Amino acid sequence: MSNGTTIANQIGARLSLRKPQSESLAILCRLLEQLKLDKEPDLQRWIELLKTEKLPFKRFERDFPSLCFALATGVGKTRLMGAMIAWLYLTGRSSHFFVLAPNLTIYEKLKQDFLPGSPKYVFQGIPELAQTPPVLITGDDYQEGRGVRLDQTVTMSMTGDMFAAETAPHINIFNVSKINALENKQGAAKSKQAKIRRIQEYIGDSYFNYLADLPDLVVLMDEAHRYYADSGATAINDLKPVLGIELTATPKTTGAKPRDFKNIVYHYPLARALNDGYIKTPAVATRKDFKASSYSEQQLETIKLEDGIHHHEYVKTELASYANNTGRPLVKPFMLVVAQDTTHAETIKARIEDNEFFNGAYKGKVITVHSNQTGQESDENTQRLLAVEHDKNTEIVIHVNKLKEGWDVTNLYTIVPLRASASEILTEQTIGRGLRLPYGKRTGVEAVDRLTIIAHDRFQEIIDRANEEDSIIKQTLFIGADDDENGIPEHKPNQVIVPSLAETLLGRLPTDGEGNQIKEPFAAPYVATNPAGNTSVKPVLATEAQRRVAEITVKIVSEEAKRLGSSKQLNTPEVLQSVTRKVQQVMKEIFPPVSTSEVQPELTGMNSPEPVAPVEIDEKSIGVLVGQITEKLAEYTIDIPQIVILPTREVNYGFSEFDLGGLSSIAMRPGSQEMLLRNLKDNSTSTISWARGGMTEARLEDYLVHHLFDHDEIDYDEHAATLYRLAGQMVAHLKTYLTDEEAEVLLKTQGRQLADFIWAQMKQHMWTTPTDYIGHITKGFDVLRPATFNYAHDEQPRDFRAPVPAGEKSRVRQMLFTGFSKCCYPYQKFDSVDGEWRLAQILEGDASVLKWMKPAPSQFRIEYANGQNYEPDFVVETQDAFLLIEPKKAMDVASVEVQAKARAAVRWCKYANEHAIEHSGKPWRYVLIPHDDIDLSRSIDGLVSEHEVNS
Repeated sequence: MSNGTTIANQIGARLSLRKPQSESLAILCRLLEQLKLDKEPDLQRWIELLKTEKLPFKRFERDFPSLCFALATGVGKTRLMGAMIAWLYLTGRSSHFFVLAPNLTIYEKLKQDFLPGSPKYVFQGIPELAQTPPVLITGDDYQEGRGVRLDQTVTMSMTGDMFAAETAPHINIFNVSKINALENKQGAAKSKQAKIRRIQEYIGDSYFNYLADLPDLVVLMDEAHRYYADSGATAINDLKPVLGIELTATPKTTGAKPRDFKNIVYHYPLARALNDGYIKTPAVATRKDFKASSYSEQQLETIKLEDGIHHHEYVKTELASYANNTGRPLVKPFMLVVAQDTTHAETIKARIEDNEFFNGAYKGKVITVHSNQTGQESDENTQRLLAVEHDKNTEIVIHVNKLKEGWDVTNLYTIVPLRASASEILTEQTIGRGLRLPYGKRTGVEAVDRLTIIAHDRFQEIIDRANEEDSIIKQTLFIGADDDENGIPEHKPNQVIVPSLAETLLGRLPTDGEGNQIKEPFAAPYVATNPAGNTSVKPVLATEAQRRVAEITVKIVSEEAKRLGSSKQLNTPEVLQSVTRKVQQVMKEIFPPVSTSEVQPELTGMNSPEPVAPVEIDEKSIGVLVGQITEKLAEYTIDIPQIVILPTREVNYGFSEFDLGGLSSIAMRPGSQEMLLRNLKDNSTSTISWARGGMTEARLEDYLVHHLFDHDEIDYDEHAATLYRLAGQMVAHLKTYLTDEEAEVLLKTQGRQLADFIWAQMKQHMWTTPTDYIGHITKGFDVLRPATFNYAHDEQPRDFRAPVPAGEKSRVRQMLFTGFSKCCYPYQKFDSVDGEWRLAQILEGDASVLKWMKPAPSQFRIEYANGQNYEPDFVVETQDAFLLIEPKKAMDVASVEVQAKARAAVRWCKYANEHAIEHSGKPWRYVLIPHDDIDLSRSIDGLVSEHEVNS
């Protein structure tokens, strides 16, 4: 392995590069390990190598070697840019870089991303660039001598090393307009020369010429399709860089007659990014049976805006629920409205902020961004636009003429395009802005992983286009269809944050999504019962001071859990003394000692009035309280160990040797190779031949192999012989009834379909190397976090014993249930009536069951396939075991995915049992139950004996 490859691998690991980013960096590494960067490049040598590498490259577009990496929006072009700069610098190939932004928005964003200490710093984790951080020169400060005069460098001030700037990378960040800007001062003699090309006293030449004379200048073009206009292209050529790196999601020239770039070396389209899970899933939404023709243009716009708000409020609730349940940061969503022109935009804003629109709820929460804004208004809105991920006051953004490149955020969830055609709606400029995932990868929660376009008037057109092969629209939603699995409720769901039963006993009440305590209807009808029996249990803490002790104790116990094997150890003298001492210390810091104290050691049944303000509580009382609190926590907690299971070696894929079957069924023929044109003026006809158009491969098999490479399981070096042998069999079959020319046309136009035929059979003969696993216990148990539940706005908590009417079964996911005696939470939701709800009834009535719960998201870390996490539906503690129970539709039990999850769960139980033996705990067992075997007549023991999975 070469030094360059080693450094590329290290950078990939340190920056956590995604697969397309790593592949792009590997291509750059592979090429430059064989080619020298030079002011006088041998372009012919470059072209020969690029052809040898079998890259999609055809020819160079500029006067210097410039390579285009076409990565879909949302995959991470800026991080790739940072990785490539780091590689070029660390391998000694270049210390001077010129990063070009197409507009002000991207320019401001890039300046932040390359600034050490910023949240999205592109070199985070690379120690060499922490020791000698880059010298940043921008289009705003280059005249100060930054990067040329030593006393102006950033590096010196940050490291204290006068000479560090000489070895640190110099990164110039410019907006393309600043390269050509004249910026003539008022009253001064007019100059036709761009400002950057004028003489600067501190270097005796222009800054542009200084850059052009550098022997190792590398130009990186963000959104490269914007630099093919004459002025921009000329300026870049004049810089005479040794290398150009072009990054774009749309590798086509702009203008009336766009054409594909010829210098592409790597293409990762949006469809692949979607399939690989790197971006949100785009969906289109409307109302069922909606007839746009029945409404005026203004009425239609109002309906779309209102339904956009319905979706926005629904997503806002779902995101809050996800954050509360997982402990991850809260994402504040916003809605984008795309207007036709500036007048239209201001009209829409006035309509949304009107008091009659949702009672004025969005007044002051709307910003418009368009080219007619100037001065302070434009600056303020640009800043709000850039800060929209964190600005709580912006919920709706109205933009004109779609959104240009560079404004890429993670919290755009709803797009309302007004007066737009289907093709405009589906362009990357429109939907690409909202495809980034807020948590970096998909969560498995549809609402969190989805971008929705409100398109009542273009719904059918979009659906028709969604059926095309390269479409990225994969879902359809219906607003107002509450009983539909893909329905978006017309009213914002209710939300309640429910503490565990242990915390309820310690005085914590449920709250709504805004943090307000809810006493009705939750507290009044609810009387908890002890899981060990039927004794009524009421909240046991009566005063604010006691509740503060409980709150602090719970937090400290959560930390202690990392060092304990089970919750039983909380009541050992050593642990109890340690927890008590820490609680006493925290209480001292909160409430300095005073002369009076509150001594109320007896918890149960206390009804003393709450003090107006917190009162200091003495150390002895704290000790008694801590003991009783930890006892309750242990009593009402199911000890779920936190286990990290990692493979001990990489999984490799291979294919057993076989011959393609079923070739006789393939009788595809190429379509017409000519397009007929009719002149409407004189009815004359002519034809256009396209038989020789498109990409041409050296041999027919290459057309098929090209498509087969798209599958992650295929490695060219390992499987090339197999691929070409199978592709050869397909080509040989085609030649039995087609000429070579006809076969090539067919492979050009329908090669993917034929490649899919081969891949389907390859999967049947695929094997993987078995891998061993090792489990590591990180926590013996965990204190149960509060659970967040969303339920329909017109629902109230239901007693779980009351039957669910047959007509309401489809709405069970929108219901909230209560009245449990053995559940670790006073409220629960269920995904199905015949499976989960019925199983909860069995658990509540079975004498062998002590406690049960539906685990919160992230409670378990059971990886079952390619980083995907499995969370069992139920965790149950019986007299003699812990159970992971998964009720499943009978028809799904044998499916590949369900069985993969079962194997992963059994593996988890294996390590949990090793931990249980070490700490004298109960064994863990995994139970997979088909829904049609869940009946109130069944016992848990009977279900376990029939449906336990052992391997």
